[in-house]
Amino acid sequence: MSWDAIQARLTRRKTLAQIDQELDKQSSQGLVRSLTLFDLTCFGIAAVIGAGAFTTIGKASFDGGPAISLLFVITAIACLFSALCYAQFASSIPASGSAYTYAFVAFGELTAWMIGWNLLMEYAIGNSVLAFAWSSYFVNLLEGMQTWLSRIGLNFQIPQWLVQDYYSCSEATEQIAAIQAAGGTPSEELRRHLQAWESAPSLGGYLSNFKLIVDLPAILINILITLLVIVGIQESKRVSNAMVLLKMAVVLMVVLVGFFYIKPSNWQPFAPNGLEGVFKGIAGVFFAYIGFDAISTTAEECKNAQRDIPRATLLTLLLCTIIYIILSFTLTGMVSYQSLNVDDPLAFVFEKVGLPSLVGIISLSAVIATTSVFLVFQLGQPRIFMSMARDGLLPKRFASIHPRFKTPAFSSVITGLMVALPTLLLNSTFVTDLASIGTLFAFMLVCAGILVSDTTQPSSSGFRVPYFPGQFIVPMSFLGYCALLPSLPQNHQILGDWMPEGIFHFDRVPYAIFLAVFLGLSTASIQYRWSAIPVLGVVVNLYLIAGLGAENWIRFGIWCAIGLLIYALYGYHNSRYRNP
Repeated sequence: MSWDAIQARLTRRKTLAQIDQELDKQSSQGLVRSLTLFDLTCFGIAAVIGAGAFTTIGKASFDGGPAISLLFVITAIACLFSALCYAQFASSIPASGSAYTYAFVAFGELTAWMIGWNLLMEYAIGNSVLAFAWSSYFVNLLEGMQTWLSRIGLNFQIPQWLVQDYYSCSEATEQIAAIQAAGGTPSEELRRHLQAWESAPSLGGYLSNFKLIVDLPAILINILITLLVIVGIQESKRVSNAMVLLKMAVVLMVVLVGFFYIKPSNWQPFAPNGLEGVFKGIAGVFFAYIGFDAISTTAEECKNAQRDIPRATLLTLLLCTIIYIILSFTLTGMVSYQSLNVDDPLAFVFEKVGLPSLVGIISLSAVIATTSVFLVFQLGQPRIFMSMARDGLLPKRFASIHPRFKTPAFSSVITGLMVALPTLLLNSTFVTDLASIGTLFAFMLVCAGILVSDTTQPSSSGFRVPYFPGQFIVPMSFLGYCALLPSLPQNHQILGDWMPEGIFHFDRVPYAIFLAVFLGLSTASIQYRWSAIPVLGVVVNLYLIAGLGAENWIRFGIWCAIGLLIYALYGYHNSRYRNP
C-alpha cells in the first residue's frame, strides 16, 4: 500500500450523515434515552462542584486573598472557550464518545484514536485521583466520629496500612531521612506513610520484602460505583441528582450561616499578594472545572441531546462559577485568608468561629461531593470505549450492551479495573499530572476541531460558537502576552542562558513551544479570519499544558507512543473505515 493510501486512511473523517445512520442502527438495541436537561445539569454540577469546593478553594484563597473570586471569573471565561466548542459539537453530533467522536469528524481516525486514548487519563486514570481523595475524606470523617462511635461501642482504630498507597509508603523512609538530615521536620502525612510501612505485614517467603499496603477505602468506592454504573443510567442519575441536591444544601447552609460571621475587614487588602498571588492558584482552580465535558458522553441516553447538552454545559459553567465566587467571599470574610492554607477549608472556618457542630456535616458533604464526581467520571469512560469499539478500534466486546441493564457493562468493568490499578501501584500526585495533561490535550483538540469542521463539514443548524474577529483579538492577545513575558517566571523566558551552571533548562521547552504555536495561530487568524473563541481555547489549554512541566511532557509522550503502538497493531487493521 502506498503512503498516500495509508495517509488517506489515517485522516479519513466521519461525516454527520454517517453518524446519523449509525445512531439509527443502534437505536433498537442501544442505550435508554431518559436524561433530561435537569439530569444533565446535575451531572455537570456533580462533576465540577467536588473536591475543589472542599479543598482547592482554601489553598487558592491563601495565595490570592479575597481577590481569588476574580480568578474564578477568569478561569470560567477560559473554560468557556472549550465549553462553547463542546456545545457546538454536541449540538451537531448527538452521539456518545465526547471528544473522541468530535475528533473523528474534524481530523480523522488517527487523531480520534489518540484523543480516545488520552481520555483514558481523564476518566479512568483521573478517577484514581478521586479514589485517593475519597479515601482521605472518608478516613478523616471516621476519625472525627471516633468519640461518638465509642459511645455506642464501636471503638476501633483503622490500621494505616489499609488506608495508604503502597508507592508513597515505600518512599517514606528515604524522604524522612533526607528531611531530618537537612534539619527539617517531616509532615504529619509523611509520618503516617512511615507508620504504615513499618506496621504493614509482609507476605513472607520470596515476597518477604513486599509489604501488604493497600488503600482499601479507595478500592471499595471504586467497586461500589462500578456496580451502580452497570446497573443502569436511571439508578445512576437518581443517585447523582440526590447527591447534588445534598451538597448544594450544604453549600447554601455554609453561605447562610457564614453570612452572620463575615467581617468586612477580612476582605482588606483585597489582593494582598497582587496578581501573582491570584494566578498562583490557576491550575488548581482550572482543574476544578474540567468535569463539564463528561456531560457529552451521555448523548445517546438523552431525550433531546442536540438541545439539552449545549444548554446543560453552559448552565453548569454559569452556576458553578457563581457558587465558587460566593463561597470564596464567604470563606475569606469569615476568617483571614492567611489561615486558609488547609485541606478542609469549609470545616476549618466553622471550627474557627466556634461552630464545631457543623464540622461533621461538612466532612460528610465532602465525602458525598467526591462520590458524585467519581460517579459522573465512571459513567463517561465506558461510553467512550463503546464508541471506539463500534468503529473497530477496540474489540467488539467493548461495544456490547447488557441485555437487562442496557448499559455498556463490560466496558464499565474494564474501567473499574483501570481505576483500581493506579490506586494499588502509584500515588495521587503522579496520577493527577497524567490525568490533567490528557484532559487539557483533549480540550485543545476539540477547540481546534471547530476551526477545521466549520470549513470541512459546516452545519447550519443547532448551537454555534459566537463569532468574534480573531484577526484582531488573537494577535492583540499575543502582543499582550509578549508584553507580560518579562514579569513572568523564569521558565517562561526563551531568551538568555539556557544552561546556567551547565544544566539545561528543560522546563523552558514547553513554554517555547507554546510561544511558537501562539505566534503561528496569530498569523493564521489574520490570514483565515478565524473566530477568536476556538483559537483562544487552544491557546489557554496549551499554556496550562506547558505549566505541567517538561517531565510530564515526557510521560505524556511515552503514553502517546504506547497508544500509537496499540493502534498500529490492532486499530489500524480492524477499523470499520479501513477501506480507502
